[in-house]
Amino acid sequence: ILKFNTWKDSLVQNGIVIDSIDEIHSVRKSNGDILFALVKIDAKDPDGNKLLPIAMLRGNFVTVVTALIDIETKEKFFLMVKQRRIANGDFFYENPAGMCDSETDPWKVAIREVEEETGLIIVKDQLRKLHSDILYTSGGLLDEAGHFFACDIELSRNEIDSYREKSTGAENENEFITTCILKEEEVFSRLKNTNGLLAMFLYKNEKINTESK
Repeated sequence: ILKFNTWKDSLVQNGIVIDSIDEIHSVRKSNGDILFALVKIDAKDPDGNKLLPIAMLRGNFVTVVTALIDIETKEKFFLMVKQRRIANGDFFYENPAGMCDSETDPWKVAIREVEEETGLIIVKDQLRKLHSDILYTSGGLLDEAGHFFACDIELSRNEIDSYREKSTGAENENEFITTCILKEEEVFSRLKNTNGLLAMFLYKNEKINTESK
């Protein structure tokens, strides 16, 4: 319900006149939350032009660039997760991430996903937004939009190494995750998803802007 209402409210706020919305098919999680919904919509923009009639509702997600910094040498590593994905069956390297589902506060989701997927416990004050607005994945079909976060955590080298090759994930949601500790050049060579690359570019751009001030 939250995903649907959030999407519908955003249309209305942007001046869209909705005549009808029909549910074609929905896929739900084990707890009843909607995972995906395919809908057909009859709606017009403020100029009277019809919108494309098919939309896939997935909701908002969070992704967190998680940098672990050696407290003595200041060498930086990135804590990432590896799992096989249905896109092609291969392993994908990703930042800790997850869907907001029934939670309206993306900060809470970011904290939860980092702990669930990596075991690293962080607090809100350690997080920062890499972009002030949500960013849409594919605006022609999907309502999906991301909140991009980052955190820089100083740890000892032994503590950093303790996050290598940990098995995590929610098995009841078919998540079989392995954690990875990668250097920056390794991250860019292994990323195969646009959200991951965008998050890293936003992170690097933030650093450049900070150093230029």
